[in-house]
Amino acid sequence: MSKVIRYMPELTGEEQLEVARQMKDMTEEQAMHFAHVHRQRRKDETVTLILALVGIFGFAGIHRFYLGQVGMGLLYLLTGGLCLIGTLVDVFNIRTLVNKHNLKESAGVARLIQGAFPELSGLQEPPALPPSASGDA
Repeated sequence: MSKVIRYMPELTGEEQLEVARQMKDMTEEQAMHFAHVHRQRRKDETVTLILALVGIFGFAGIHRFYLGQVGMGLLYLLTGGLCLIGTLVDVFNIRTLVNKHNLKESAGVARLIQGAFPELSGLQEPPALPPSASGDA
């Protein structure tokens, strides 16, 4: 839990627990890179709520586009937020929508970081080459 508190103190609740689980086996360098990338990809509840409220009065589905749900965004756009009912339901479920997105992103970032920065602890130094037998003396 200390890596998540050190590198991402802004996380809370379920996201904090999941990110702590993902960072548990990471090196300090991996954890630092993970925090940087995840912070860029995660979405904010307040921004999503504002976008959903904009959808009530105008451009329905913009909050779904923001969360990367292009199909649902198009559906909301073409149906007026599913006749406004879908948008209103989303306003009350913003925390769940954002949390689901952020958890999905953290899993992807963890795979990316662990693939880009593989553990080197299992590797050993190659054996030293024996001196040349050509008789340099």
